[in-house]
Parts: sequence; C-alpha cells; structure tokens
Amino acid sequence: QVQLVESGGGLVQAGGSLRLSCVASGRAFSSYSMGWFRQAPGKEREFVAAIRWTGSTAYNADSVKGRFSISRDNAKNTVYLQMNSLKPEDTAVYYCSAGRGLGRSMGDYNYWGQGTQVTVSS
Repeated sequence: QVQLVESGGGLVQAGGSLRLSCVASGRAFSSYSMGWFRQAPGKEREFVAAIRWTGSTAYNADSVKGRFSISRDNAKNTVYLQMNSLKPEDTAVYYCSAGRGLGRSMGDYNYWGQGTQVTVSS
C-alpha cells in the first residue's frame, strides 16, 4: 500500500511558476513509476507527466512539453512537478499517482493522492 500527499498548489499569474510535490509513504516507493494527472472543471482527468522508478525515463503530455518537468528523489520518497510559463488553461486539480508500469492512462496507476488545486489567472 502506498499513500500519496500532494502540496505546492496555489494561485499564480499567467507566465509564473509553481513546483508541486508529492510525498509517498508506505512500501517500496522507489520501485513504482510515478505520474501526474490533472482535472479541470467539467473535464476528464488527463495525463500530464510520468517518470520511471529509476528516474531514467520521463515524459510529458504534448500540452506541457517545454514548460513542465517531472523529477523524483527516492531518498525523500518524493516526486516533483516543476511548472513554468503557466497558462490559464493549466488551471486544474493536480493528482499524483503511483503504479508498476509507465503509462499515460489512469489504469496504469494503482494509487492516487487527494489532489492539489492550481489556479492560473490571466
């Protein structure tokens, strides 16, 4: 079992930056791939970024490429999402997830955090 707690969300102006953190507790965090998803009001949850348990492979959704980056620190049981050049359309609740695979689908992940709100004003 893995418990995930996100933090770092907030209100930021367009063009600004935020760094989200997700701290994991439970067993064998370092063996899980980690993902970030987001859900805007009235929309389905969508993939943002993922990183393999080794940290050697990571990728982002096309909509955030060049602006967002995912990283992890297994010693701290933490995964990060650095978000730069934020746009109003990035406004959403951001969720951290953990799974055995490395995919873009929600079904690839077994554990989910409660989410953290990111609001980007224009």
